[in-house]
Amino acid sequence: MDRHRRYWRELRPTLALAAPIIFGQLSQMAINVTDSVMIGRVGTVPLAASAFVGSVFGMGFILGAGLLTAVPVLVARARGAEEPQEAGEVLRHGVFIATIFSLLEMLVLAIVGMQLHRFGQPPEVIAEAGPYYALIVASLLPALVFQAFRQYAESLGRPWIPMAIMSAGVLLNVFLNWVFIYGKLGSPALGLAGAGIATLLARILSLVVLVAWLHRETELRPYWPARWRGALLRDHLRELLRIGVPAAGQLMFEGGAFTVAALIVGWLGAVSLAAHQIALSCAATTFMFTLGISSAASMRVAQAAGAGEHDRLRPIGLTALAAGLVCMTLFAVVFATAGDVLAGWFVKDAVVVELAANLLIVAAVFQVFDGTQVIGAGILRGLTDVRIPTAITFVAYWLIALPSGYWFGVRGSAGAVGVWFGLAAGLAFAAVFLALRFAVLTKGKHEVGPAPMPAK
Repeated sequence: MDRHRRYWRELRPTLALAAPIIFGQLSQMAINVTDSVMIGRVGTVPLAASAFVGSVFGMGFILGAGLLTAVPVLVARARGAEEPQEAGEVLRHGVFIATIFSLLEMLVLAIVGMQLHRFGQPPEVIAEAGPYYALIVASLLPALVFQAFRQYAESLGRPWIPMAIMSAGVLLNVFLNWVFIYGKLGSPALGLAGAGIATLLARILSLVVLVAWLHRETELRPYWPARWRGALLRDHLRELLRIGVPAAGQLMFEGGAFTVAALIVGWLGAVSLAAHQIALSCAATTFMFTLGISSAASMRVAQAAGAGEHDRLRPIGLTALAAGLVCMTLFAVVFATAGDVLAGWFVKDAVVVELAANLLIVAAVFQVFDGTQVIGAGILRGLTDVRIPTAITFVAYWLIALPSGYWFGVRGSAGAVGVWFGLAAGLAFAAVFLALRFAVLTKGKHEVGPAPMPAK
C-alpha cells in the first residue's frame, strides 16, 4: 500500500506539469492542423503540397528540437541541485545553439528547395509548393529559439504562460490564414502561400511575447542569464551537445522515417498523399498528449537526479508510462470508430476521406506504441541516457518500419495502408525496448546518479 501511495504521489505532479505542456503542444500542433483544414478547402493539390513541404521542413525542425532537448534536462538538474546561475548559463548557450543551427539549416533547406522536383512527387504538387516552402523555411529560426525559451520556463515549473502564448499564436495564425488564404480585408487570395505568411508572422510574434515575459518575470530572475554577451564556455556547449546530438539522432530517425514514409506515399499519387496528411495530422495531434507527459516526466526525472533523490526515479518514470498507455488507448478507440468523421473535417473528397479513415484504423494500433516509445525516450533522456536509445530508434524505424512499409505498401498491394503498418511495427519495437531500458537502469535505488554538471 505504501508503495502504491508513493507511486500515486509521483503521478499527480507529473500530470500537473504535463497538462499545460500538452495544451501548449496542442496549440503548436493546431497551427499545422488548422493550416491543413483551411488549405483543404482550397483543394486536394494544395493540401498534398502542404503535406510534402511539411515532411521536408520537418527534418530541419526535428534536428533542431533534438539538439535543444538538453536545455530542459540540464535546467531541471540545476534547479534540483539549487544552482540557479547554472540554469541561466544553460539557457544562454542553448539559445546560441538554436540560433546558429537555425541559420545553417535554413541555408541547407534553401538549397534543397531548388531540387524539390527530384523527390518524385506529382508535378502539380511541386508547382504548388514553392512559395509556401520558402516561407515555412524562414519560420525555422523563430520556431527553434521559441522552443529553447519555452522549455526553459517549463523546466522551472512555469509552463502556463508559454502555453497561453502558444494558444494565442494559434488564434493569430487562424485569423491570418483567413486573411491571406482566402483574400480578406483587402488582401489578395494567396492560397497555400498565404498559409506560409500566416505561420511565419505568428511564430515571430509568439517569440517576441515569450522573451518579453521571461525578461520581466521577477520570480525567474535568479535563473535568468547574468549576461548574454561575452565568451561562451566550451564545457557548457559540450554538455549540451553531449545530450542533444544523440537526442537529435533519435528524433531524426523517427522523423526521417515519417518523412520518407510520406515520400513513399507520394509515389502512389496525390489522393494517397492527401489522405496520409489527414491521418498523420490526427495522429500527431493525439501524440501531443504523450509528448507532454514525456517532457514533464523527463524534467522531473532530471530534477530528482540532480537533487540526488534516486529512489524517486522509478516511480516517476513508470507512472508516466502507465498514464501514456491509458491515454493512447482511449484515442485508439476514437480513431477506430470515427475515422471517417475525422477525415471529413479536412476535405470533402469522398475517395480521400475513405482512404484516410482506413489509415486511421492502422493509426489506432500504433497510437499505443507511439505513446509508450516517446515517454520511454523522455525519461531516459532525464537520466542523460541517450546513446542506447538512439540505437534502438535507428533499428526500429530504419531497419523495421521503412523496409516493411515499402515491402507491403509499394512492392505489395496494400498501398498507403501497408506503409502505415510498417510504421506501426517499428513503433512497437521502440516502445518495448525503451521501456525495458528504463526499467533496467532504475532497478536499484542507487544505480543511476546525476550526470556531472558543466564546469563553472
